Amino acid sequence: MLTVENLVVNYGAINAIKGISIRVPEKSIVTLIGANGAGKTTTLRAISNVVKSAEGSRITYDGKDITDLAPHKVVERGLCQVPEGRLIFANLTVKENLEMGAYLRKDKNNFQKDQDFIFNIFPRLKERIKQPGGTLSGGEQQMLAISRALMSKPKMLLLDEPSLGIAPILVKTIFEKIVEINRSLGVTILLVEQNAHLALNTASYGYVLETGKIILEGPAKDLASNPEIRKAYLGET
Repeated sequence: MLTVENLVVNYGAINAIKGISIRVPEKSIVTLIGANGAGKTTTLRAISNVVKSAEGSRITYDGKDITDLAPHKVVERGLCQVPEGRLIFANLTVKENLEMGAYLRKDKNNFQKDQDFIFNIFPRLKERIKQPGGTLSGGEQQMLAISRALMSKPKMLLLDEPSLGIAPILVKTIFEKIVEINRSLGVTILLVEQNAHLALNTASYGYVLETGKIILEGPAKDLASNPEIRKAYLGET
């Protein structure tokens, strides 16, 4: 579904991403874990072409090269990002946020059906359909950010730190729903998450990013049992 080859991202003289390669098979959940500042968000932004990658980088999605595609064209192809910090439209209602997610869709007739699906997995949003997004709790805003992305009818989601700033009880709910979205809709997911324990329990395969380089990869269960990973990212000694 997604292949990233030799991805390099520079911010001026700073080499933020140093030639990494990632593969995300169709209908899978793959995670990219690492400490704060490792380059996880930059990687997702480069895949979405919000940040430009350096010459020699190659990003292939759904069998086509998207390395130089405009960000909105990437979304049109079915690759949608849920950004870190949620970035919902705070002054718009829940319903209006969902409508914005469907803006690029050509099959507007199915809007109600897809909205009903979202309200089925996130019933809190239905209860707050007329509320401005900015009045929702952090967890509810994350639900809305994921739902807004789903309204674009994506084949693949890039999820950037979905647990950030959310109460633990809602984090559990959101990750359960991420798995449900993957299984029921067949949506492929690349999950960036600082909570390594949560990420490795959710994904089937993982990559460990450290200062812009992939230092380890493998099945998520193997990474979760790796002593170095347990010490560095799971807080065990």
